[in-house]
Amino acid sequence: MNTQTENPTSITDSADTRGALIELDSLSWHHPGRENPTLNSLSLTIKPGEKVLLLGPSGAGKSTLLHAIAGVLYDQDGQSASGSITINGVPAEQARGLIALMQQDPESSVVLSRVGDDVAFGAENMAVEPSQIWQRVQESLNAVGLGHLELERSTAALSGGQKQRLGLAGILAMRPAALALDEPTANLDPEGVIEVRDAVLAAASTTGATLLVVEHRVGIWSPFMDRVIVLGTDGTISHDGTPEQVLGAARDELIAGGVWVPEYEPELPAFSAPAPGRSLIAARKLGISRVTPTRKSLKIRRAQVKKHPEPIELNLEAVKNYTPQALRDITELSLHEGEHISLLGPNGAGKSTLALTLAGLLYPVAGRLEASRALRTARGGEKIQAHWDIASWNPAQLVSRIGYVFQEPEYQFVTSRVRDELQVGPRRVAALEHRTVDEAELAARTDELLERLRLTHVQDANPFTLSGGEKRRLSVATALATRPQVLILDEPTFGQDARTWAELVQLIRRLVSEGVAVLSITHDEAYTRALGGAHIRLENVHSMTNGLQAEENTHE
Repeated sequence: MNTQTENPTSITDSADTRGALIELDSLSWHHPGRENPTLNSLSLTIKPGEKVLLLGPSGAGKSTLLHAIAGVLYDQDGQSASGSITINGVPAEQARGLIALMQQDPESSVVLSRVGDDVAFGAENMAVEPSQIWQRVQESLNAVGLGHLELERSTAALSGGQKQRLGLAGILAMRPAALALDEPTANLDPEGVIEVRDAVLAAASTTGATLLVVEHRVGIWSPFMDRVIVLGTDGTISHDGTPEQVLGAARDELIAGGVWVPEYEPELPAFSAPAPGRSLIAARKLGISRVTPTRKSLKIRRAQVKKHPEPIELNLEAVKNYTPQALRDITELSLHEGEHISLLGPNGAGKSTLALTLAGLLYPVAGRLEASRALRTARGGEKIQAHWDIASWNPAQLVSRIGYVFQEPEYQFVTSRVRDELQVGPRRVAALEHRTVDEAELAARTDELLERLRLTHVQDANPFTLSGGEKRRLSVATALATRPQVLILDEPTFGQDARTWAELVQLIRRLVSEGVAVLSITHDEAYTRALGGAHIRLENVHSMTNGLQAEENTHE
């Protein structure tokens, strides 16, 4: 394998690329088993080099349209598709080398086990000269903020946000005629959002590539786009024009339809969380890193939640030097009934690692992680009391006490039907408790979750055919189906339109008010404001001054 290129040229110095002409003629797509088509007789032309922002409510078909343009939407039954798509006059399925697709799920973009190889993969398959590939690899990594990673670094060791950057780097290295990006900044920290956006715009500007972006951070992209296309819930185009025309004149109409527009945040009723109750999970001297501790100084910060009658105190310590995704010596970190905590920090700082450890899904290498008596006896009393050691619990014990929503929703899906997915957990818990499932009660609970999370219309669909936003809501619903006492959410608002975002926030608020302890990993500042509670910020090894710190919540 080649080593890193010395003094790699900027991505803006790359060879010329001509944009793709994209033409759709009466394109329709109907997912098998769905009542209505996802795309309904779409006809449009996107000019070479045009920069297009594609908007619409959750489930409107934005991702499906990008897949169709990229030529990777397969009509397996011969009845799902009609109409045509051409790229520079060639059918889309025969022009795949011209379109580079970045999918919503960062995992789907990772192909190989080492960072350098993964970024080089696309360029190698396009028969780029070997002498150019490794220069492209390094400059693409630099462009998306991953230039500090060794090319031999394992892709499995990257965080979700880092994998998202890695996928984009692989696309930039290909120099395609068109970039089709599905939520390219969804899992990124605020600094990374700007960094990645600027890298995309620079590549499109220099190479002349056509650019299509699906994104809910509308204000980040709209000033730089030539055109905004909005898909409606009926699978047709509801708006098409310049950003000023669509986001200005049609602003109120888009807001009413749940579409995000710049400088808009859904109005929510005032929320005052109850005073936290009994402790449910406690971590003491918790080591979730294999880094040898040093004698460097430790810092202690405290977080106080102003609205609580008796402020919560989180005493946290961290060694200053740790590797990405590694933490050490967390002292007296507790989750209480009726408490919300936001876990913040840049990509790669270890947020998911900490959350997975608290949930018993990663085993700590040092210290003590324990469930309180209240959580151990949360299901069925003393007869089925769980052990204090959360990491020793079996899956049924975990699912009935701690609900976990993974950053990648697909990790949670085990059936081929949405409705069945919501019943897996409750049936498993009933088996553990040696009782017969009350089918009427389970059906009613399933109907309630489907309605509350706007999934009734897809209850018979395969979970893997849902949109990104629908998959996220389903993953939340599966975690709630067993009524856990602790809920841990990794990027809960990913892929949500303004309406489903507000409904999800209200749902989490209700859970907190009912006594559920909720910890959210998020980059969504509006979400953290809406939920309140304590904020814990993890700092990345490349920019940190304090490894781990709690910060005071100042939101009133």
